[in-house]
Amino acid sequence: MSVSIDALPERVFPLAATPRGLARWWATDVSEREGRADLGFFKGSTTYRLQPVRSVAPDAVEWRCLGEGEWTGTRLVFELTKTDDKTRLRFTHADWKAETDYFIDCTATWGELMYRLKATAEGKSPGPLFSAEGLAY
Repeated sequence: MSVSIDALPERVFPLAATPRGLARWWATDVSEREGRADLGFFKGSTTYRLQPVRSVAPDAVEWRCLGEGEWTGTRLVFELTKTDDKTRLRFTHADWKAETDYFIDCTATWGELMYRLKATAEGKSPGPLFSAEGLAY
């Protein structure tokens, strides 16, 4: 998935690379523990644990998903390329074991999330898609 953002990579990078940044567009329940980002969903019934793998400011961020479920062992890869005064964000959720219904749902949700990241980087601040209870809308 690729999206053009009207902001420089230096502004986009922290939104993808830090727990505080993730909390601005992805989920309200984000904490930092032992160097990883923990994202809680649905009143804590689901937690995604993200371990940083690679962080090359302002060009690339990669997280490995830890824990249980279909996300385990998958990677979230954010590649940022400066084009004029903009950023081309290329996002990949890699290494899924199978193309299940959950995989398809996640793929569709990532589209909405990338546009929230874009809006946040551009100063529009739509807020996170997920609250602690579930979807924010």
